[in-house]
Amino acid sequence: MAERSTAAVESAAGGGDEPLTTRAEQATADEAEHDGIRAADEGGERSEQAAEEAVVQVRTPELHSGHKLARRYRLEECVTRLDGFSSWRAVDEKLRRAVGVHLLPAEHPRARSVLAAARSSALLGDPRFVQVLDAVEENDLVYVVHEWLPDATELTAVLAAGALEAHEAYQLVSQLSQAMAAAHREGLAHLRLTPSAVLRTSTGQYRIRGLAVNAALRGIKSDTPQRADTEAIGALLYAALTQRWPYEVDAYGLSGLPKDAGRIAPDQVRAGVHRGLSELAMRALVNDGATASRLEQPCTTPEELAKAVAELPRIKPPEPAYTPAPEFRRTTYQQGSYARTPQPGATQPVPTPPAPLQSRTGKALKWAVSALLIAALGLGSWQLADALMERGAPSGPGTSQQPEQNGQDKPPAPKPLAVRDAKELVVSGSAQAPGDVGKTFDDDSSSYWRTKSYIDGPEIKIKPGVGIVYDLGAEQDVTAAEIKLHYGGDHTTLSLYAADSLSPGSVQGLQRIGAETTTRDTTAKVTAEKPVKTRYVVVWLTALPYAGQDGYSKPGHKQGITDVQFSS
Repeated sequence: MAERSTAAVESAAGGGDEPLTTRAEQATADEAEHDGIRAADEGGERSEQAAEEAVVQVRTPELHSGHKLARRYRLEECVTRLDGFSSWRAVDEKLRRAVGVHLLPAEHPRARSVLAAARSSALLGDPRFVQVLDAVEENDLVYVVHEWLPDATELTAVLAAGALEAHEAYQLVSQLSQAMAAAHREGLAHLRLTPSAVLRTSTGQYRIRGLAVNAALRGIKSDTPQRADTEAIGALLYAALTQRWPYEVDAYGLSGLPKDAGRIAPDQVRAGVHRGLSELAMRALVNDGATASRLEQPCTTPEELAKAVAELPRIKPPEPAYTPAPEFRRTTYQQGSYARTPQPGATQPVPTPPAPLQSRTGKALKWAVSALLIAALGLGSWQLADALMERGAPSGPGTSQQPEQNGQDKPPAPKPLAVRDAKELVVSGSAQAPGDVGKTFDDDSSSYWRTKSYIDGPEIKIKPGVGIVYDLGAEQDVTAAEIKLHYGGDHTTLSLYAADSLSPGSVQGLQRIGAETTTRDTTAKVTAEKPVKTRYVVVWLTALPYAGQDGYSKPGHKQGITDVQFSS
């Protein structure tokens, strides 16, 4: 997938760009997967200095998982290795949190500019940007430490699911233009504002990563940085409205526009696009003034674009989806004509009384029944008298008393509780397998929900735990649970909690059901000391056994849940 510099999207669309970097050694998760990176200046030609930097080959430092920087940052996973530098997911052992790290050798031709860009970006302190936490040159290495947002989703993944509705696209262009306007007021530009540089948090806020640093890492420069960033925001808005990249090449998982079709407005590419947002995208993309069909002047700076967004009529958010009430189910005592309320004005049928027993056979039957009743009464009286006499008799040393056997003294059998719905609980980091939670209560022991494979263990160290929230449909008295597990060995530690919703956000402060359970088998049982009334139950894993490689993940500490059964 060809990737474009937002500093020269116009010249790139004309086909005059040249490759800037060598092919990546490894696919990236920190940025969108791509086959190469393209860049050009506003005129479509690069300076000789940029061309020389592009061909400089610098050996990437041989680092590995577990290596520590400054005795503090432990490298965990390499997510990018490209053009002499590498990017890692790491752990700040002092503050016990996940961070991201860019690494490159000190002799790299871009090392000085990367350090300067990182330190300038750190001074901005705007929460709409992913913050730079540290920028250090040490032991012939230059590294930049930045925030890691495990609960955020790249705009690349958001657009892969489909185009955004009007209100969401409005929020995107509004937040991005205001953030970049604030950055340019401080003299900072992005120059590489692509879908992989924009993150959407779980609260719906958009955050920008790589301010100034991403461009410095790749040697991207521009004589008109405000124009470049504005055009990049326009391209993102265009892609959000149409799920198409606004140039004649495919990029970031999106299809480009047809060849020689020219610049087509979003409302002409996809039906139902908001007209005001469509015109706004064209004003941010078009460089040569207003067109014949539009009187508005183009937006050449993020400040102008932010003002144009504010002038749009208010776009209301979509109405929440209506959730019908669960279907009413009749209980056993309601299964009769006496449980049904007669409708006003309706004629109720009168039940026909049984025919009287007037025949000879009927009279004989009545006498037989009467005799049986008299015999039963006599037998009952005799047994009652005998019991009273025995109760009054003294008990001697040789008298043995048999304990009464009463069925009511036996504890009632546990009642299984049905699961109506379930959702994976993500407290921090990425989700495990949210699409498989239904396999844990489908009565199929061969299907299961699985966790990812973790290097450290058995205790999960990179996050507080993983688990699933189950919806019982209504408040129930939960007294026990039996959880069937996919892997045995080592030990699995899990707990049960009562939650107040299907998305509690965390297990902190929730009421625990029973004690924490640890098992080496493939079955874990939790029993509460007394019933806990709740509708939502959380199965929470904090330690996982070690298992080998399978069809889903590499060897490591991992677990799967095949079946869950709650009872009252």
